[in-house]
Amino acid sequence: MTSGASLKLTSGFPVATDKVAEKLSSTLSWVKNTVSHTVSQMASQVASPSASLHTTSSSTTLSTPALSPSSPSQLSPDDLELLAKLEEQNRLLETDSKSLRSVNGSRRNSGSSLVSSSSASSNLSHLEEDSWILWGRIVNEWEDVRKKKEKQVKELVRKGIPHHFRAIVWQLLCSAQSMPIKDQYSELLKMTSPCEKLIRRDIARTYPEHNFFKEKDSLGQEVLFNVMKAYSLVDREVGYCQGSAFIVGLLLMQMPEEEAFCVFVKLMQDYRLRELFKPSMAELGLCMYQFECMIQEHLPELFVHFQSQSFHTSMYASSWFLTIFLTTFPLPIATRIFDIFMSEGLEIVFRVGLALLQMNQAELMQLDMEGMLQHFQKVIPHQFDGVPDKLIQAAYQVKYNSKKMKKLEKEYTTIKTKEMEEQVEIKRLRTENRLLKQRIETLEKHKCSSNYNEDFVLQLEKELVQARLSEAESQCALKEMQDKVLDIEKRNNSLPDENNIARLQEELIAVKLREAEAIMGLKELRQQVKDLEEHWQHHLARTTGRWKDPPKKNAMNELQDELMTIRLREAETQAEIREIKQRMMEMETQNQINSNHLRRAEQEVISLQEKVQYLSAQNKGLLTQLSEAKRKQAEIECKNKEEVMAVRLREADSIAAVAELRQHIAELEIQGTVTHTCNPSALRGQGQGIAGGQEFKTSLGNRVGFRHVPQAGSDLLGSSSPLALTSQSGITDMSHQAQQNIVNIFIL
Repeated sequence: MTSGASLKLTSGFPVATDKVAEKLSSTLSWVKNTVSHTVSQMASQVASPSASLHTTSSSTTLSTPALSPSSPSQLSPDDLELLAKLEEQNRLLETDSKSLRSVNGSRRNSGSSLVSSSSASSNLSHLEEDSWILWGRIVNEWEDVRKKKEKQVKELVRKGIPHHFRAIVWQLLCSAQSMPIKDQYSELLKMTSPCEKLIRRDIARTYPEHNFFKEKDSLGQEVLFNVMKAYSLVDREVGYCQGSAFIVGLLLMQMPEEEAFCVFVKLMQDYRLRELFKPSMAELGLCMYQFECMIQEHLPELFVHFQSQSFHTSMYASSWFLTIFLTTFPLPIATRIFDIFMSEGLEIVFRVGLALLQMNQAELMQLDMEGMLQHFQKVIPHQFDGVPDKLIQAAYQVKYNSKKMKKLEKEYTTIKTKEMEEQVEIKRLRTENRLLKQRIETLEKHKCSSNYNEDFVLQLEKELVQARLSEAESQCALKEMQDKVLDIEKRNNSLPDENNIARLQEELIAVKLREAEAIMGLKELRQQVKDLEEHWQHHLARTTGRWKDPPKKNAMNELQDELMTIRLREAETQAEIREIKQRMMEMETQNQINSNHLRRAEQEVISLQEKVQYLSAQNKGLLTQLSEAKRKQAEIECKNKEEVMAVRLREADSIAAVAELRQHIAELEIQGTVTHTCNPSALRGQGQGIAGGQEFKTSLGNRVGFRHVPQAGSDLLGSSSPLALTSQSGITDMSHQAQQNIVNIFIL
């Protein structure tokens, strides 16, 4: 419809440059408001069939002056052409009352259901208008429709989303309409990405025949570069992958770059695309395994043919999963598949892929690997031109079991885990093999240069034992000395230091001075008491004859008595003062003693803290020694394993050499028997040849390092024959030499 084309144009305008956007900003807002108003009014009329057609037509008038932001004289020719198209569409809506009646009738028959079939008499235009109105209502009531009628929405998506609704419906399906990361897009474009060169290189390969992207440095290539660069900065682990540009390009054909960026981020996070595009591509391997199992189950003959031709699944199906068929089919068919992918995820890729193989099984069975590649590249992409519904119907006839797919995922994870373990084990064995080879080469070099006899080896062993015993005794003595040092340190810590002794001496001197002052004060008090006693006695002697004296003399005596009483009181007061001072001195002494005790306690606490720190440091040292000992033990165990492997290798070589010797001796014996029947003199020469061959094999056994070569020749020929005696003596001499060489090697 024309209104659909106008909405498509509206959705594509924001990707224009800043100058064009500024020029048409008012027109864009007006067109958006007009279209949304039209959709809501038509949906309300569908919901209420009793509404008059005249009211609907008048409410959907697109040329209402109140909605126009500017006069026509201010618009460009392109804007005027757009307005003319919209007015023509409005006129068609006003005159086409038959289509509205058919829509109302179909809605009354279907009740509250969103998915209803039109009557058999409806033509194609009526169906398009019906779909347009239905999707408008779905978009306006998306939250309720998605929760209550999810199956009906999926059915509608499978039938195809109208092109003018595709941008908003895709955003609603993946919940990307209000993402916080959209505000960061402009800031991301200002940053520098390490993937910029790769993105620039692959931009020209993305939709090279599409008008929006085919020109170099065009607007399409620029916005595609912006979105890919922004995502490479958001997800640095994935960065940039070539197949992702096709998905972003399809999004940019439908919506502005900011919205396309948000939708792409949502697809990467929630639709398994991020795992597909990781550098390891582990998710792609899983999809290939699941798809291959589906082929084996549903198309066993084709699976066997693929196996016989070495035609692996990744050779034709990897692009299906990485680009969601965008590089396989033309855009109309690929967009229909992408609609379903936005609603149901990667399941549609499995369904469509298996449907393609089912419909092309007969042709593929007759082709070799190159022919099948050509068939996938040239024939299959154009099989459904103009009939995408046929492919969708075939895809949903494929049996898809979600539980079985999860089971296959677990199996694939188990297989990959085992493969990783096997790779680690192979790597370890290769390392051990390399080390063993190096050790064998080293031992052979030392073997060639060593001329030590058995006595010298025994002497070295005795010296080694003595050295180890002396080392053990030294370790014990060292441990005892360390314990003694710790005991002495404890004793030293318990004794007072020089500073404490000086402080104690000062305290003792102060106490002695105070004691001397107290003694002097006591002597003065005693002297005063003695003087007072003398005065008192003198007073008593005078008062005995007081009554005989005249009155004047008696008054003087009374004054003297009063003076004496005052002096006694003064002496008592001074005694009390002295006693108080003595108590104060005692209190001060006690206070000083307590402060000294407190200071000593603080010093003890500090010393204990230092001791704790020392013990913790010592503990750390012991832990370090323990870890070092464990590491050395691990190294020793590794070396032991290497030596065991070397011994096993030598034993295997010795067994192989013995087998060769036995075979050679048997051959020589047969030849000797044949020669004996012909010429007795040749037997002696043959015996010497056997002995020479036996010595050669014995020396070969000594070189590879086996301890003792069985005397196969003597067992076969018998101990009484000259040939057996010669072979036995040669082997015995060589076995002694081999044992000597082995001893030298192990000592080294």
